[in-house]
Amino acid sequence: MRNYTVVTEFILLGIPETEGLKTVLFFLFLSFYLCMLLGNALILTAIITFSHLHTPMYFFLGNLSMFDLGFSSTTTPKMLLYLSGQSHIISFQGCAAQLFFYHFLGCTECFLYTVMAYDRFVAICYPLRYTAIKNHSVCSILATGSWMGGCIHTIILTSLTFQLPYCGSNEVGYYFCDIPAVLPLACEDTSLVQRVGFTNVGLLSLICFFLILVSYTRIGIAISKIHSAVGRQRAFSTCSAHITAILCAFGPVIIIYLEPNPSPLLGAVIQILNNLVTPMLNPLIYSLRNKDVKSALRSVFSKRGFPLKNK
Repeated sequence: MRNYTVVTEFILLGIPETEGLKTVLFFLFLSFYLCMLLGNALILTAIITFSHLHTPMYFFLGNLSMFDLGFSSTTTPKMLLYLSGQSHIISFQGCAAQLFFYHFLGCTECFLYTVMAYDRFVAICYPLRYTAIKNHSVCSILATGSWMGGCIHTIILTSLTFQLPYCGSNEVGYYFCDIPAVLPLACEDTSLVQRVGFTNVGLLSLICFFLILVSYTRIGIAISKIHSAVGRQRAFSTCSAHITAILCAFGPVIIIYLEPNPSPLLGAVIQILNNLVTPMLNPLIYSLRNKDVKSALRSVFSKRGFPLKNK
């Protein structure tokens, strides 16, 4: 038998193949992170403040902004710390917490995109029954179900990952604690965790994407039956922002977990797009083509002494 040292902390090696670029990356990612915080905070403030935004669509948009704030904040602050020259060390408990919240918020957001697609499906295919179908109770159940589903999914993954013994090397070859980066450091067979991780993450993303695709196929059929060009344009404009956000969110996830052998740099770039850039873009995506949100944001700025011109 060999003696092993039980791991009590991990060392995050950072973004692969970026030696000498820490200062540039620090200011780049810091600007992205601050824009993400500002944009999502403004969306949340507008939805909470103005009563005409207290509808199912904006209720779920507020949930999405809240999750984007948490999702980026799970990995970005630690990344900014070591890019600024601080320690790369993260405790064993901190690594487990980072993995838990990363998958919890990411999975819940995946469910939330699916629920938002269903919301658009009901609004366009059954407009006269929309308020009856998407009442307050139904919206609360769908939101709570998204939270609970993400929590159950993450408890399974986190418990399976960190019940394994970790000994010997403690260097995580990535910029945050994710399952593919942590598992190689385990001292026992990890095939069960890998299979469960593939099923829970990859397959779950594909199922949600399939349900979204079914919803938008039905929406497309309904829009094609609208005789008025103005009506078709209005119906399409209510869905275009959500479609754009879905493509930004699901594309990186599917590539990361279904690519057989992605290069470390490509994997890191895709993760950063998913963790930081997409949450930063979501407020822009949902506000630029939405008159109600733009009007509410103008009112928010006006109340704080920063009047914006109507365009």
